[in-house]
Amino acid sequence: MLSMPSWWANRNVEEEMMNLETHPTAEEVKAMLSLKPHPTCGFVAETYRSPLKIPSEALPEAYEGDRPYGSALYFLVSPEAQIVMHRIRSDQLYHHYMGDPLEVLMLYPNGTGAVASVGSDLTGGERPQLFVPGNTFHTSRLASGDSGYALLASTEWPGVEPPDVEHGNVEELVVAFPEMAAQIHAFTG
Repeated sequence: MLSMPSWWANRNVEEEMMNLETHPTAEEVKAMLSLKPHPTCGFVAETYRSPLKIPSEALPEAYEGDRPYGSALYFLVSPEAQIVMHRIRSDQLYHHYMGDPLEVLMLYPNGTGAVASVGSDLTGGERPQLFVPGNTFHTSRLASGDSGYALLASTEWPGVEPPDVEHGNVEELVVAFPEMAAQIHAFTG
């Protein structure tokens, strides 16, 4: 038997008719994907966590305990719910699905930094995927567009556990990355 998510069964069709020629609103996306507020990434729903584990003795010392082979999540960024400055130990791959482009500031472990745009305008230099190396501090801002949000996903390997996430101190990062100080302030101000 096919079961429908609760948002579908309880919707008021007359009030919530979505124009199929346009993208859904941020609120519709959050409801359809069961996205919840998250301390680092706007609104999030984990979609996959590998049942297979990498034993702690096979991981670098920074990892405490076993980790899943990989994990994945949806995340939605809006003007009021951005990605805050943080880093995780694992490599990440962002996948852009719909909405406005997302500009991502990355501060790499080697002391350099970059700004990349993840989105669907290939001729404008955007790419639908963005690789964020492990231990890279990063934050984002929504680029201008008509949607008012960006829906993306992140896949991580090894899979992320709460101890793998570290929030960044903006002023300490300005000192550590002086060449990126203007960008750090622009993204976090």
